[in-house]
Amino acid sequence: MAGADDAVSLVELLDERRHLVDVAFWMLGREREAERVIDEAYRQWFGLSDAERARIVDPRSWLARVVGGICLSRLASPGRDRARVTSDAGDAVGRGVLAEEVSGVLLEALDSLPPAERAAFVLNDVFACAPGAVADILRQSEPVCVELADRARKSLRAQRRLPTSVAEHDAVVGAVRAACVSEDEGVLASLLAVDATAFFDGGGKVRALVKPVHGGAQVARTLLTLLARHPRTTLDTHAVNGRTGLVVQYGRQVAAVISLDVAGPHVVQVWVTVNPDKLRTWNHAGGLL
Repeated sequence: MAGADDAVSLVELLDERRHLVDVAFWMLGREREAERVIDEAYRQWFGLSDAERARIVDPRSWLARVVGGICLSRLASPGRDRARVTSDAGDAVGRGVLAEEVSGVLLEALDSLPPAERAAFVLNDVFACAPGAVADILRQSEPVCVELADRARKSLRAQRRLPTSVAEHDAVVGAVRAACVSEDEGVLASLLAVDATAFFDGGGKVRALVKPVHGGAQVARTLLTLLARHPRTTLDTHAVNGRTGLVVQYGRQVAAVISLDVAGPHVVQVWVTVNPDKLRTWNHAGGLL
């Protein structure tokens, strides 16, 4: 029987449900369907015995795993109307649902991914779930989940890019670097697409942003905060994933690697890696590859 010690604050309850709706919405792209998934997750929670619930140390994480599993099953359903999902996702964003975090363009791109890749990307890159939790939801090994998320990133990047010459790409990246160094937020925002999105990979090892930042102005502000000027910090262009990107060094240590996806004269996606495990190769090479 529940007692006073089992009580949870109203704010915590509301935050928990909003978090779960966010997870489901990112995975499914449709708000109404996300709400139904959350209802099903709570039905499963209350279907447990008191003893079973007492053994769950972190109810929020348990519910998130259940939500992820339900969403993955729905994504894999052969009868799912993908075109309708994309349309509804755009309508949801138009109504202001998660408008600061996600756009119809990005949701449409996510909807084109295979279910496992979309789930791996959302859980890993959008919500920074622990590798074990992602593997548990996908029922795959952790290395397989890493590969699924990597394939999703490559697919998303390919979809948003337009044919851009090396010279055009390098010019945009150089202009971004100059705007960051001069801390000119207006110029930096003008170099970013209106619906630009920035993703941050901290690998759970540093306190990087968990959710992506959406919108050119918001991305510009976030980058300038991340790259705030310091006497020991430098920002230089360097080859990253086969194209010119940005490398941030603190002293002789590589602190961040930034990949930029360019379409025409604008950056459409920013990928910021501050995960120490992924930066190890750079630092073993003395800060340069």
